[in-house]
Amino acid sequence: MAEVTITEASLKAALSERLKTIHVEVTDMSGGCGQSFSSLIVSPEFQGQNSLKRHRTVNAALKDEIKSIHAWSAKCQTPAEWERDKASSAPPTAGLENGHVTGTTA
Repeated sequence: MAEVTITEASLKAALSERLKTIHVEVTDMSGGCGQSFSSLIVSPEFQGQNSLKRHRTVNAALKDEIKSIHAWSAKCQTPAEWERDKASSAPPTAGLENGHVTGTTA
């Protein structure tokens, strides 16, 4: 049986199709050999699911792919959680006026 090559792109495509995601990030953490991946998966299908159920949903969606890799890490969020986290991770803007530092003379 031929060995299946797993890539960031193939995992992203599979997740997008199978979980109807609105955002997916997949990173090969193994230096390109395709054995260790981390991901951020945003899907409305996670609504009402706890963390364990979300991970089980993802693992079921990637059942065949996961068999071929050594390590898999997933952060699973609903669209609302993702938007909240994006907003809270914005850089601080105190002391800026129109994107420029204020209160200094140069």
